[in-house]
Amino acid sequence: MKEVKTTSRLHLSDEKETLHNRLYAILIFLCFLPFMSPAIALFAGLLFSLSGIRHGTLHRYTSPVLQLSIVLMGFGMNLSEVITASKTGFVATAISVISVMLLGIMLGKLFKVEKNITLLIATGTAICGGSAIAAVAPILRSKSYQNSFALIVVFVLNAVALFLFPFVGRQLGLSQELFGHWAAIAIHDTSSVVGAGAEYGEKALQVATTVKLIRALWIIPLSLMIAFFQKNTNGRSVKFPWFILFFLLAILFAHFFPELHVSYDHFNWLGKRGMVIALFLIGSNITLGEIKRSGFRSFVLGITLWVVTAVSSLLFLIQ
Repeated sequence: MKEVKTTSRLHLSDEKETLHNRLYAILIFLCFLPFMSPAIALFAGLLFSLSGIRHGTLHRYTSPVLQLSIVLMGFGMNLSEVITASKTGFVATAISVISVMLLGIMLGKLFKVEKNITLLIATGTAICGGSAIAAVAPILRSKSYQNSFALIVVFVLNAVALFLFPFVGRQLGLSQELFGHWAAIAIHDTSSVVGAGAEYGEKALQVATTVKLIRALWIIPLSLMIAFFQKNTNGRSVKFPWFILFFLLAILFAHFFPELHVSYDHFNWLGKRGMVIALFLIGSNITLGEIKRSGFRSFVLGITLWVVTAVSSLLFLIQ
């Protein structure tokens, strides 16, 4: 009788595992469709996790997928535009990125937020939101819940900024150019920067996109810097983040061989879709206990850093 019950339980367990695997396959397929944004993918993963829908092996591939996606997205960056724009904005961008990172680290200590979550949120705020977080996460070897909370904070604030910034800009009578610079500095993700710029005006869109492009390249030196200082408990240096080097090589390759632009567009698209898949896997690996562990303080850190960055950058630009 016991053998029958045991066999029945194993059969049910196998059916449950098969169902979960199929659901994961369906969601990963949906990640290749246009409507599946990074935010939707992340929250879909969270919904899977909180509903007890798990995959036994997929999560081990999260970091490789993230790294490969970053490299592929490098083919979509225009080096000529970045160099041209950086001639006027390099120093200001450098000061801004470094200032936001230092402020984020100080606020993280003040609010007693975990080190990795602090660095991820600060990086996302300083550079380009989810893409920057995804690039730095493998270097920090951060856990899934740490990545998830940093991404959740960024995505929520992005959604707010998309509507709030154009409203504030019009209330203050900001010029198109000034608003474009402000949006590029104070809004996390490039997509939200483009959206807010387009809502404000054509000139604001051009300025915001260009300035944000310059900031996005800071993923490279900042990742290398974090890798240099990051050490584990045994005192050994962290493995060099080769994917960042390949990311840079992808940008250079696309620049020197422009005749392959059609292929580059495909690579860039695949990288963006891969990022969506990685965010789904990150979200699906978080637990309710981890949410309770770090959620509130992470949001306090993210909101405070965002508000201080937005207000201080606006005051600096107005002067």
